[in-house]
Amino acid sequence: MSAELGADAALAAFSLHLRAERNLSPHTCRAYLGDARRFFDFAGRSDPAQFRPDDVRAYLGELRRALSPATLARRLAGLRAFFAFLQREGHCRLDPTAGLPQPRLPRTLPRPLGVDDCQLLVEGPGLGDERAERRNRAISELLYGAGLRVAELCAADVRDVDLHRAEIRVSGKGGVERVVPLPAAAREALREWLAPRRGPGVLAEPLFASLRARRGAAPRRLGTRDVRRILRERARATGIADRVHPHRLRHSYATHLLDMGADLREIQELLGHASLSTTQKYTAVSAERLMEVYDRAHPRARLSARASRASGEKQEA
Repeated sequence: MSAELGADAALAAFSLHLRAERNLSPHTCRAYLGDARRFFDFAGRSDPAQFRPDDVRAYLGELRRALSPATLARRLAGLRAFFAFLQREGHCRLDPTAGLPQPRLPRTLPRPLGVDDCQLLVEGPGLGDERAERRNRAISELLYGAGLRVAELCAADVRDVDLHRAEIRVSGKGGVERVVPLPAAAREALREWLAPRRGPGVLAEPLFASLRARRGAAPRRLGTRDVRRILRERARATGIADRVHPHRLRHSYATHLLDMGADLREIQELLGHASLSTTQKYTAVSAERLMEVYDRAHPRARLSARASRASGEKQEA
């Protein structure tokens, strides 16, 4: 066992581990560090070797009063990562999170947009000037037409796009790179957006940047909040009543591929899922959508619905 490690030193070492070894996104690094820091504050001790399972149980019990099961599970994941790291480094003999049950999460399914709404979103009336519309159209086409995560889209540079080979290289979760094929509509939207951007150094520039750049300054890369705002405004302008956000377009991409007969493992590769079980949730979505289509369109389903209504009217009478 190594010498006692204070809270500040433990957090600093954990931060370096998350960034350099696990190559997690800045958002995940901040979240996990915040989880560990809040636990130190709650427990009132600075030596990680002193923590026991009862400390973690008491902490989770306190959080359970104010947080949803999903947020509670996320906080516990941060603590598990923290103590697994400390145990590996010899700063903690026992992992106080070992054996603790994972909070039970309600079963939720993705809510994809309809095909018509997705087409309306990417092809709808533009907002702002022509340059803004070219950029925003390309963003919409990549989120729906290629199923990118919003963080992948924001991190992409101009050099990551190969229009001749119809593909884009993205860095997914954990820094895992994959190549995603670009459909014709996405290629055309990107071609129009990139056409005026020529000159030395352009390949190293962000693929999507703010249009308000100071003279001589490097383009400011769009962040995830910028993209969410663009989609929200675009949906409002096209009259889509449903809430639209980047991940919902990714859900729509996967669900519509499955509806059109794509293989589940192919969709897994396109989405960059490490496990097929993550992709399998879309089969449940498609099954529900098929039942809705059946209930709405099949003569036997309509007959059954009429019989049910007639039976209800007789009981009321």
